[in-house]
Amino acid sequence: MSEREQWPPAPNELSLAENSVHVWRAALTDASSEVLSADELDKAAQFHFEKDRNQYIAARAILRHIIGQYERIPADKVAFSYNTFGKPILEHSSLRFNVSHSGGLALLAFARNKNVGVDIERIRRDFASRELAGQFFSQEEIGALRSLPVQSQTAAFFACWTRKEAFIKGHGSGLSLPLHKFVVSLDAPARLLRTDFDPAAIDQWTLHDLAVGDKFVAALAVEGKPERIEYWRWG
Repeated sequence: MSEREQWPPAPNELSLAENSVHVWRAALTDASSEVLSADELDKAAQFHFEKDRNQYIAARAILRHIIGQYERIPADKVAFSYNTFGKPILEHSSLRFNVSHSGGLALLAFARNKNVGVDIERIRRDFASRELAGQFFSQEEIGALRSLPVQSQTAAFFACWTRKEAFIKGHGSGLSLPLHKFVVSLDAPARLLRTDFDPAAIDQWTLHDLAVGDKFVAALAVEGKPERIEYWRWG
């Protein structure tokens, strides 16, 4: 299946069922800020590098437009609230969402009445270091990584990293949930293997790998077991 076949354009009328998850793939090429709120523009202005500022603006604008389609409201009328850890939410709505972007590419995940988390990373060999794994991975994950042939360790590092990031973002607790306090698989399929903070979470969350291109690795975390995951392309 080609990339365009896996990520087709969305239908004109979007419908998101309770037991489904929608994941959108978007290129961050249009940094149009017309629909952003004042606080979003303030945050954009804090980025030191223009590239980072433009990618934040583009991702936020796309998020607003997609939410607007689901909620049947104009993109500039979408009003975000934030939880204690800074995760954006929609008041009085069943829609849950999460966004990640890297290397000019964004993923946006949406569900009804279930939390979702998504993470995408551009593969960089200099980033996939044993030192970084030692800081953020669990002892089981570090052991699994070091047991692999050297040529397989970069892919395994990013599989572990994106799965952990997707879960922590979906959980919504920010850095209060240390990355070394839960364990994910490094091989296929993506699995949550242990959660020290809440053993029941293993049965309450599912992890899914996402195919987004040869230069990227991505993962999705879903509260529950969705019957259907649909993939759309923005733009």
